[in-house]
Amino acid sequence: MKQVTRSRNEAFTEFIAESGARIQQGLMALLGPDVGSDAAAEALGYAWEHWERVRSMENPAGYLFVVGRNHGRSLSRRPMFPMPRPPDGAEPWVEPALHDAIGSLSERQRVATLLVHGGGWSYAEVADLLDLDRGTVKKHADRGLGKLRSAMEVIV
Repeated sequence: MKQVTRSRNEAFTEFIAESGARIQQGLMALLGPDVGSDAAAEALGYAWEHWERVRSMENPAGYLFVVGRNHGRSLSRRPMFPMPRPPDGAEPWVEPALHDAIGSLSERQRVATLLVHGGGWSYAEVADLLDLDRGTVKKHADRGLGKLRSAMEVIV
């Protein structure tokens, strides 16, 4: 029995090492840092509780991203943006208009743009997490970046 438990623990630990940070980063790009972190913790807790079923899935990280997304959405009905606003009177560390510009993107554009252009993920990595085609992710990331440039009046 100890060998089975150890094997289960090792498999889960390996999965977390390979996919845990990516699930968290994806959820933070989607839901914002606070709700995204909570949603990732909930998704990974779900994975542990249901590991035998989750580990046999074709795309367990993508499935857990959806679990976390659904949990995060249930936490709040107000719009969630991925960047916190600086406190009143504090000097912003990014262009202040960036928050609203990112918030104006569609959900898929926001996640694809933040992960590809902000996080250095490949189109394939984002496609795997979101369970989309690589070309679809590229389209969302490129359109999102274009909208950000337009909103921020950046000339390329």
